[in-house]
Amino acid sequence: MKDEVFKQDNKKQFEFDESVASVFDDMLVRSIPFYDEVRALIIALILKDEVDGKNVLDLGSSTAKFLLDLYSSMSTKMNLCGIDNSKAMLEQAKIKIRAYKAEIELKYGDIITYKYPFGQDFIIANYTLQFIRPLQRGDLVKKIYNSLNNGGYFIFSEKIIFKDKKLDRAMIDIYYDHKKARGYSDYEISKKREALENVLIPYTISENIAMCKEAGFDDVETIFQWSNFATLVARKA
Repeated sequence: MKDEVFKQDNKKQFEFDESVASVFDDMLVRSIPFYDEVRALIIALILKDEVDGKNVLDLGSSTAKFLLDLYSSMSTKMNLCGIDNSKAMLEQAKIKIRAYKAEIELKYGDIITYKYPFGQDFIIANYTLQFIRPLQRGDLVKKIYNSLNNGGYFIFSEKIIFKDKKLDRAMIDIYYDHKKARGYSDYEISKKREALENVLIPYTISENIAMCKEAGFDDVETIFQWSNFATLVARKA
């Protein structure tokens, strides 16, 4: 379905409810620059270390689009699990997983309080941390670090901000032009920006790196960036 959530005069804050879940795949592709390419890049990185029995945990797995793409690309057995706190998203995910007869486990839970099993090889958080309150974000990344095997990877994509306010404003304008080129109106863009205010709180790249290093990660690299979106990889030594 096409994303037309913000064509109406909706005054509530953004939330991952049924209205968003039903159009979420379209929203992702049209709202996030190079979404498909970033997903493919992360999957390629995971498959570079494709060994039977690897554990992959997707935080904020939404409609399971990432996990399904990973599943369809695997040539060996991996244990795939997604966690989400939106029942509407999980229902959409379950429908797709059944249709593809995919072996993917889904968990309903809050990624902040959920007890991750130790022994993860890859933990993925695509455009998820940005919705976690800053006071809780560092503790969550520490929890992620503790759940990884040595040599494991935390791969996360985020909307970011820039220290240079003039540059930051220019990048936001370029991003809005990108959205308009994909069919969103000025009104829809404005209403979604209002709905996300104080819900989506981005960091700079340097703040994200510092947060990972504070959690214990030694190596943190940016593997993709377009304007105010970036994907980072943190490796547990």
